Amino acid sequence: MPLTANEVTRYSRHLLLPEVGKQGQARLKESRALIVGAGGLGSPVLLYLAAAGVGTLGIVDDDSVDVTNLQRQVLYGTTDLGRAKTEAAAAHLEDLNPFVRIERHTERLSASNALALFSAYDIVIDGTDNFATRYLVNDACVLTGKPNVYGSIFRFDGQASVFCTDEGPCYRCLYPEPPPPGLVPSCAEGGVLGVLPGLIGVVQATEAIKLLLGLGDTLVGRLLLVNALAASFRTVRVRRNPQCAACGTREIRELRDYDAWCGTHLPADIVPEITPRELAARAARGEGIQLLDVREPHEWELVHVDGARLIPLAQLDAQWHTLDATRELFVYCKGGVRSAQAVSALRKRGFDRAYSVTGGIVRWREEVDDSLLAY
Repeated sequence: MPLTANEVTRYSRHLLLPEVGKQGQARLKESRALIVGAGGLGSPVLLYLAAAGVGTLGIVDDDSVDVTNLQRQVLYGTTDLGRAKTEAAAAHLEDLNPFVRIERHTERLSASNALALFSAYDIVIDGTDNFATRYLVNDACVLTGKPNVYGSIFRFDGQASVFCTDEGPCYRCLYPEPPPPGLVPSCAEGGVLGVLPGLIGVVQATEAIKLLLGLGDTLVGRLLLVNALAASFRTVRVRRNPQCAACGTREIRELRDYDAWCGTHLPADIVPEITPRELAARAARGEGIQLLDVREPHEWELVHVDGARLIPLAQLDAQWHTLDATRELFVYCKGGVRSAQAVSALRKRGFDRAYSVTGGIVRWREEVDDSLLAY
């Protein structure tokens, strides 16, 4: 694909680089990159790959723009609220560079569609925010032979690497098994510094361009660790594991239900639940409600349910004996993850009447009291 006169002008700063030139820019124009997740990481990746002239960008995301996204997802604006991320992203990217083709995949990545999607692209950039999808992306990349440009963020820390190349390790070589359910909270539960996705996303975009052009030393075999608070950047070696079930022994030959394997959703028979509406109705009937909040103190200061008692999850082991195990106990957090973990631990200690409040204070605000502050 030769460059047009307008493209030569647009990409002139690339063309001045001997390592890129017209041939390299034409190669970018012919390239196809798939970005899984158009959120905090996907935003800078998409912006810079579109600006760089990567010819076709695929976006996989089934979410819509929420006001809480705007603190870090710089691809969107206030006028995009409620709009599908794939549609909002495509509009902004096409305005940034009309010479780039945007392919929208407004769907959740799953075991049923991942192989077909990945096969249509040259490279995959992982901008996901949960373990189930990270393992799915990894295994699909191994099975389709596509490089996986990995990134992850949490609070003030970030990671980036390149997995699933012929000569390097895959994500499972580094993390053979997911952590226990609830051990690592999501960004929605634990928070994230708004600029951190920009740092890691730019690294991912850089690695993607280098891979597409065949330039420089990539992060294959290395894991970049970023600590924003300490302003530190360091890399550690990651070796390919001959016993890896994905890229080593090749035991994994098909994709599966990764939510079940990662324990993303704990079954209700293990962690009994009650909805906020049901709980509020019981309180309105005058039933004595023992309500426990297992969030952090700074979250409690932002907003809490009247009548609740605060015991942060990390302190529950030391304070569980101060609770009344003979009464029903209803536990809530922000979204339901930490409360489920707390109820599981409490039931092992004899709290047979402990229940997790489904959806946490977020759902409580939706169903019971919309005057509560949203965060």
